[in-house]
Amino acid sequence: MSEPVGESAAAGAVHVRAPGKINLVLKVGPVSEDGYHPLATVFQAVSLYEDVIATPAEEIEISVTGRQARQVPTDESNLAHRAAALLAEATGISRGVHLQITKNVPTAGGMGGGSADAAAALLACDLLWETGLAREELGHLAAELGADVPFALTGQTALGRGRGDELTPALARGRFHWVLALSEEGLSTPEVFAAWDALPAAGPEDVPAPLEVGEDVMQALVSGDPHRLAGVLVNDLAAAAEQLRPAVGTMLADAVDVGALAAVVSGSGPTVAALAPDHAAALEIAGALRAKQCADEVLVVTSPAPGARLVEPVRESS
Repeated sequence: MSEPVGESAAAGAVHVRAPGKINLVLKVGPVSEDGYHPLATVFQAVSLYEDVIATPAEEIEISVTGRQARQVPTDESNLAHRAAALLAEATGISRGVHLQITKNVPTAGGMGGGSADAAAALLACDLLWETGLAREELGHLAAELGADVPFALTGQTALGRGRGDELTPALARGRFHWVLALSEEGLSTPEVFAAWDALPAAGPEDVPAPLEVGEDVMQALVSGDPHRLAGVLVNDLAAAAEQLRPAVGTMLADAVDVGALAAVVSGSGPTVAALAPDHAAALEIAGALRAKQCADEVLVVTSPAPGARLVEPVRESS
């Protein structure tokens, strides 16, 4: 049996791929004393990935190409940079790394692109530096970086509680087909939560406690039936995202108008995920949304998808 970790490290480069996500359900509670909102969410990873290639360097360096690359910082504020620095500190590593990030997940789109970068960077640096941390240990470090980072490591489907970082794997059968309506300009997550706080319905008396994901959601996932799943999609932040970006409401309405079973804002937006009954229908819905010109870009993806993983080097035939 081959040893992919050793081969990649010996070759001087490690290539890791991590998925973006959508929130099938996102319930939000009133802001706590620590400044955070309690959440109850269902994450599902989708087939839209961030690629991170780690190579040896004297210091931690970041370069970015791909979708909306110009909007991504390459300094210490980059979440992948922070991930590498955190791993180095935790393991006593004094070496550097160059992280080449190729973006496919939209920036500030509510799909966890930066979190996927961080998860990929954690795994890539762990393999490159041969620190040998278990996935559980990487998960603990991931939680220090942000609520969505642990899920980008695990992928598939999971319930998220607390700040979204307390994960419980969830069973989902079958494959779901989505049409993503993307916006070139992202939304600030803190601004969306602040807008939600200001909504009349966002008061503590209007939010049930504790927040829970309903059994109907879990049954829909287990059934693998997109029609059942369509009936439980919800995002409490949708109204706030639409208030800040009215085009979000247009994308939601247009998606259903052209045949989607349902449409939901992912995370804090502005990305809209429209659920299709099958792949053929997804292609038709995508074409109709492009014709309406309600989004800057329209993509077709599937879910669930695996979490951060090593991409094997191409082997030359002998």
